[in-house]
Amino acid sequence: MNTRILGIAATATALMTSSALAAPLGPLVTAPELDAALQSDDAPLVLDIRGEAYEEGHIEGALSAPYGLFRGPADNPGQIVPVDQLETTYESLGLEPGEPVVIVTQGATDTEFGAAARVYWTLKSSGFTELSILNGGAQAWANAGLPVSTEAVDPQPTELSISWDDTWTADTEEVTAVVEGTGDAVLVDSRPEDFFLGKKAHGAAEKPGTLPGAVNYPYTRFFQSGATAIGQVTDATELRDALGLSGEEEVVSFCNTGHWAATNWFALSELAQLEDVKLYPGSMVEYSKTGGEMANAPGLIRNLLNQFMGSNG
Repeated sequence: MNTRILGIAATATALMTSSALAAPLGPLVTAPELDAALQSDDAPLVLDIRGEAYEEGHIEGALSAPYGLFRGPADNPGQIVPVDQLETTYESLGLEPGEPVVIVTQGATDTEFGAAARVYWTLKSSGFTELSILNGGAQAWANAGLPVSTEAVDPQPTELSISWDDTWTADTEEVTAVVEGTGDAVLVDSRPEDFFLGKKAHGAAEKPGTLPGAVNYPYTRFFQSGATAIGQVTDATELRDALGLSGEEEVVSFCNTGHWAATNWFALSELAQLEDVKLYPGSMVEYSKTGGEMANAPGLIRNLLNQFMGSNG
């Protein structure tokens, strides 16, 4: 093969490699994939939501954006942060809705994935279009032998005007309508079974129990035993059957505070690519304070005991 042909082949290979790196990463990214993407001209912004752990070592260039910035008050942690407050946060972080963003949590437990999924859902609902989660979090990055930095990043502020797209949001009014039979959706309780059965309750909930008619599909089903990286959803039909979906029903994922439910929302909407999947952000903490009908609600004595058995889900 002459040198001209070799040159053409090398150029084509380089172009294909560049194109592959520039392509959207998709909802989930592995540590090696993220490392490769960070070497490209269209490198994503890495949003580290771990909080204090950021100072101990993070992916070089990552911005620190603690999970609390995306959460509501103590009495209703799942409440959506007001849009003007989100806008201020995004501006201070130097975010731009058109740029690719990869969200990183610690990845020490499977429940931490819910934090990344909740931030992903929040960003998507406020106009961000190229979003990914580092599967397995910072732990996966370290396990891959990739370098970390202790140098904090000073973001360049931006000026934004964002709005909230409620395509992926179910509010208390909508959920109440489903419970009362005037609305139509499949309610999916993403909590472990003890919460669904009313044996446990979040400390901020008015009482234990679940939404009448809800299907219990714990978020843990998307993880292999002991794993902190979510599994790929390869059989959407099997998942639809497990949830009792027969057509194109709307699905509402809920938990205690919209944390575990964000994992289910992510798996159903972003991985299985089911249509009309919504997250109920306030979930049972918010709903339980409305006085609305509940299922699996225990008696007074059991309810008092449950005040000492809280969870952040």
